[in-house]
Amino acid sequence: MTDASTADDDFRAFAETAIPMLHRTALAACGDRHRADDVVQTALEKLFVSWPRIRREARDPLAYARTTVVRSLIDDARRPFWRREVRSHTLPEAGGVDEAQRAVDRDWVRSALDDLTPRQRLAVVLRHLEGLSVQECARAIGTSETNVKAATREGMAALRSAAERSLGEGAER
Repeated sequence: MTDASTADDDFRAFAETAIPMLHRTALAACGDRHRADDVVQTALEKLFVSWPRIRREARDPLAYARTTVVRSLIDDARRPFWRREVRSHTLPEAGGVDEAQRAVDRDWVRSALDDLTPRQRLAVVLRHLEGLSVQECARAIGTSETNVKAATREGMAALRSAAERSLGEGAER
């Protein structure tokens, strides 16, 4: 077996385990399933090209991959054709009240995240969905810890406000 095929097999195994997490992060950060697919694919292409170096040098290849996805999202957001707002919501599948309620909750969270600025959304997703520390989040986004803290605080305040409005609307019905 050649070094190239060993590296390919190693990357394939890494990608198979990393894709679900990377896609979840991308989807939560951008709110569009197709765009998340594209961003993860772009990130994996970049990772594949550099895989021998990443495998040798990166302490945590998954963190490196997450950073690549985050930076791909940021790069995509700078492109003019992504400045249009795109929302994709799925209808709940049949499966009872609990499943329907979970679908409503998912749609509410996705809609509330869509209303955040891209900076706030990315900070909230990385900090609270992915569970990254402030330092890890700052490193992934390529900004200061102070900016991460501010974006997280502002994003969470906006989400709390949206939740309070939603609960108030539910009580009025």
